[in-house]
Amino acid sequence: MNLEQIRLFCLSLPEVTEDLPFDENTLAFRVCGKIFALLSLDSSPLSINLKCEPARAVELRERHTCVQPGYHMNKTHWNTVTLDGSVTWTVVKGWVEHSWEQVAAGLKRDERLAVMALWNTKHRSDNRPDHHTEAT
Repeated sequence: MNLEQIRLFCLSLPEVTEDLPFDENTLAFRVCGKIFALLSLDSSPLSINLKCEPARAVELRERHTCVQPGYHMNKTHWNTVTLDGSVTWTVVKGWVEHSWEQVAAGLKRDERLAVMALWNTKHRSDNRPDHHTEAT
């Protein structure tokens, strides 16, 4: 996976925008103005910070060496994932989607209902594998 692949996938999610709020090397992806992913543009290998349900965050850290507590983030709710090829692109996409869902769930009621309706229409078809599966 490469930077542009990750970028395009994040932007394909409902109501997502991107910006560089901190510096020219940290790309933020937001749903309705709330950050759900931070992509380090100058790291090699690439790394991305993703929001995660707390118990799941701990489980992922124990299971995958590429997943660490969120760098410069609340370590209860954020993981930093080093994209070193040790997990598949399908798994990473699932983690990005989970992060989007975590942030979308915390939006104001009207925004949450609107984005979740888009999510259900575009990203929850019955023929798509469950994104919470972590087969590697």
